[in-house]
Amino acid sequence: MGEVAETEHMKGTRLDLFDNSEYQPGPWMKRLIWIFFSAIFFQTLIPWPNALKTALLRWFGSKIGKSVVIKPRVTIKYPWKLIVGDHVWIGENVWIDNLGTVTIGSHVCISQGALLLCGNHNYKRPTFDLITKAISLDDAVWIGAKAVVARGVWCHSHI
Repeated sequence: MGEVAETEHMKGTRLDLFDNSEYQPGPWMKRLIWIFFSAIFFQTLIPWPNALKTALLRWFGSKIGKSVVIKPRVTIKYPWKLIVGDHVWIGENVWIDNLGTVTIGSHVCISQGALLLCGNHNYKRPTFDLITKAISLDDAVWIGAKAVVARGVWCHSHI
């Protein structure tokens, strides 16, 4: 690539300048252990009992209500950044990418394949800075199949 073309190309995003060091999601050992437990008990096709899965989430720092149903193949990035009310259903292939806190009220249904994404990047800055914000789902909210809930969103009840 010529020098002029390379200079023009470098005016956009500069991933070599990306610095994520300010973001601290938790101790590295805790994250490593969670990856292991998540793979075995959450991201699997095996329908482990909900009581076991909710106990594991509590052990890792989640605040979990009663009668929570978590289907197989669910991804939860950081359980210590998750608050779940009572009588919540989390469907298959749901991905809770909680770089920020995710608060889920009671009687909430998160349908199959839904994405809750607390993070994104600032595409307007060449350094592609990480942006994180919490997500909050009020009581009785329904997130439909394959829906995407982005950072900073607060979903109110349909009732």
